[in-house]
Amino acid sequence: MNSDFPRILTLLRKEKGISQKNAAAQLAISQALLSHYEKGIRECGLDFLVRCADFYGVSCDYLLGRSPDRQGSTITIDDIPDPEDVGKENRSIASVLPVLNKKLILNTLNILFDLLSKVSNKSLTTEVSAFLMLAVYKMFRVVYSANPKNQDAMFNVPGHVYMQYADAAMQISEANAASVSMGQPVHGAEGIANPEPLSLSTQSLEEGYPLFAPSLFNLIQNAEHRIGFNEKK
Repeated sequence: MNSDFPRILTLLRKEKGISQKNAAAQLAISQALLSHYEKGIRECGLDFLVRCADFYGVSCDYLLGRSPDRQGSTITIDDIPDPEDVGKENRSIASVLPVLNKKLILNTLNILFDLLSKVSNKSLTTEVSAFLMLAVYKMFRVVYSANPKNQDAMFNVPGHVYMQYADAAMQISEANAASVSMGQPVHGAEGIANPEPLSLSTQSLEEGYPLFAPSLFNLIQNAEHRIGFNEKK
């Protein structure tokens, strides 16, 4: 089948809170056979795949790891909600610190991605985005792992190596972004041809982003305080 199917099949059963014996009975197969499917020892047929999809209420594409959406939908740019669209998912954020930090980060990202749009360099946007996604991915897994009952099978990369693998991928994205930003091509990606749109100062940032610039300046201050660098004079 593929490497994702056994992991997702196991994850769905555990999220449903049923034993392997119970699941096997309801799927009309032996527990031994289900165990083989969940371990990836044997491949199932199309009929069993469809039964699993119906039983767990997901799409076949989700079971096969072809779509991260349980119903198999492919997300488009129009489907992604804006960060400002506060819905049910954000109603639990009540304390001051999470709200403050979220605003600092999101407002700074607004500036960052607007600057990326001004230089119109696809490679730079791709590498910056990959770096940020990996950073969020790492921290989500840290928070996710706080409860030992949460299933590691949600992720394809094993828990004991994901941090190091993500760090390595982040370093590659950072190196590629730095190269492109300096006008140097890397892996076929063209460097920035005209860096003039990125001529920045505190004054130009305040004038260009009157609403978001204070968040950027606060984020820089907080980050450098966290770094704790003190240059001896």
